[in-house]
Amino acid sequence: MFRRRFWVSLVLSIPVIFFSEFIQDVFGYTAPTFPGSVWITPVLSVIIFAYGGVPFLSMARTELKNREPGMMMLISLAITVAFVYSIVSLFLEGTTPFFWELVTLIDIMLLGHWMEMRSVRQASGALDELAKLMPDTAERVTESGDTEEVPVSELGEGDVVLVRPGASVPADGEVAEGESSVDESMITGESRSVDKEPGSEVVAGTVNQDGSLRVRVTKTGEETALAGIMRLVDEAQRSKSRTQLLADRAAGWLFYIALAVAGITAIAWVVTTGFNITVLERVVTVLVIACPHALGLAVPLVVAINTSTAAQNGMLIRDRIAMEEARNLDTVMFDKTGTLTKGEQGVVGVEMAGDWNEERAFEIAAGVESDSEHMIARAIRNAAEERGVQRAGVSNFENLRGLGVRATVDVRAGDALSNQPEPGPGSSDGETVHLGGPNLIEKLGIERPDNIVAFADEAGANAQTVIYLVRDESEVVAAFALADVIREESRRAIEALHGMGIEVAMLTGDSKDVAKAVAEELGIDQYFAEVLPEEKDTKVEALQSEGTLVAMVGDGVNDAPALTRADVGIAIGSGTDVAIESGDIILVDNNPLDVVRLIRLSKASYRKMQENLVWATGYNVFALPLAAGILAPIGILLSPAIGAVFMSLSTVIVAINARRLKGVNLSA
Repeated sequence: MFRRRFWVSLVLSIPVIFFSEFIQDVFGYTAPTFPGSVWITPVLSVIIFAYGGVPFLSMARTELKNREPGMMMLISLAITVAFVYSIVSLFLEGTTPFFWELVTLIDIMLLGHWMEMRSVRQASGALDELAKLMPDTAERVTESGDTEEVPVSELGEGDVVLVRPGASVPADGEVAEGESSVDESMITGESRSVDKEPGSEVVAGTVNQDGSLRVRVTKTGEETALAGIMRLVDEAQRSKSRTQLLADRAAGWLFYIALAVAGITAIAWVVTTGFNITVLERVVTVLVIACPHALGLAVPLVVAINTSTAAQNGMLIRDRIAMEEARNLDTVMFDKTGTLTKGEQGVVGVEMAGDWNEERAFEIAAGVESDSEHMIARAIRNAAEERGVQRAGVSNFENLRGLGVRATVDVRAGDALSNQPEPGPGSSDGETVHLGGPNLIEKLGIERPDNIVAFADEAGANAQTVIYLVRDESEVVAAFALADVIREESRRAIEALHGMGIEVAMLTGDSKDVAKAVAEELGIDQYFAEVLPEEKDTKVEALQSEGTLVAMVGDGVNDAPALTRADVGIAIGSGTDVAIESGDIILVDNNPLDVVRLIRLSKASYRKMQENLVWATGYNVFALPLAAGILAPIGILLSPAIGAVFMSLSTVIVAINARRLKGVNLSA
């Protein structure tokens, strides 16, 4: 609405300004005359006032009703006085209309509010994104054992549904038949899949991975865990407090000051000269000087430049108030998985047995896991690729559920398995290897070498997963420690935040051992482990209740309630759509250092806002006595038109100061 009215009003303002007598005198030209040309300026000004000015008058009624004068009342006062005086001046001798000032004021205010609304508008799509996680239909198992496709809304407690590989669980329930792994990261935040077997609980919206499950429904609709998260997001969105803008407060004070000075001016001039046209000019000049040209653009200009500067640095601002609040943060609370860490398993340690070396171990392990999409398999393959190791050729691959994998490895592929010579004619051309965790070792009844045992114990103390490479079902030849890989930028970000006097906290759905290991490695001040989505929300609220200004940084569905509850919600851009929709600020890259840049930009932007507001209000307050005629005894009087010119010049100064924000140093 503001954008449309701005462009229409701007186009109509061009002839108003061109035919204005004052503008012609200033620039020394004469506009062409023709029948009716004298009415171009007043008629178009009335149209602009009615079309572009009415929205401000309408919004001013709300401020007046609430008895909270702000920008709308000040703008309405200014344009109404300018409009009435200009119309009256058409019929009074000795007065000069300044329709040009009226239309330019309306144009500038429309532009400022268009920029402001575009910057502060925040999409409310978080709940829609959460709803998308729920499938529309489900495969319900009939009494005959067949399946029928039904809307999820028709499911009832006790129904059994078939959840195929890759499908989302349609309702909370309990596994009745089947075994599989389920991706529950949207609820728990953990990067590893969760194995499911008969009796295991499953949550609506989570994704089944490699096996079929028959699930007996226990909760549907509003009773599901996902629906609970949606309620938390909705509640947190609606519970954000209303923050009054600095410019509105300044405009409120200026409104009262302008009225007071105008009243004093009228009384003083009536007492001194009697009631005449000069008194009217003085009062109008005072109210014109109060026109918030600079004040109306002081904040929106900084916001616009702040938004573009942030975007150029990989930060998308969805809520300006949150951006302003970032300068005062006391605590930054990070989600662990996918934020401080990469959100994927990686090999963080390797231990060899006997005369084996890492290259040989990775060659075999990567070969065995070459066709698996399991996250452990991907971690081992990625580690092999980083080391430039080629995968060994394998055959007879077999997945041992709950234990690991087994395959036959071609020993001719780089003499991978032993130091024995290549097999001759008639000999076996492969050797059996296993790759798996502690359950595999227990199943095979193998004794681990002492160094492997010590390695596994140390990894366990650091909450790392250990995978063993077993040769010929009898010998452990290597062990790999896997963990969620910590981002290198996380360490630098936390050091920088500490340098700014900001505490760092961590929330995670992972175990206490995992949380402790990550917190100690990164120097995090406090951490909360095994936290459910509703607990993340309450952890943020608990800190806020202590008077702490909290930012939450996360990327998952389970972070959505906390992101909306926090004073500043910062979502990782590569995370889920729900997290992005719930955040106030989006970080395009998975770089925690951008949080530091964000805070520095917030501080710099707020300084510019303060400088502009001080200049805009200070300029007005200084000019008001001149408009009132305080220097009249020495022959200095400001006409309404000259006063309007001075106020327009203040806008230029504010604009120049705002543009200096582009040069701020955000290096972290």
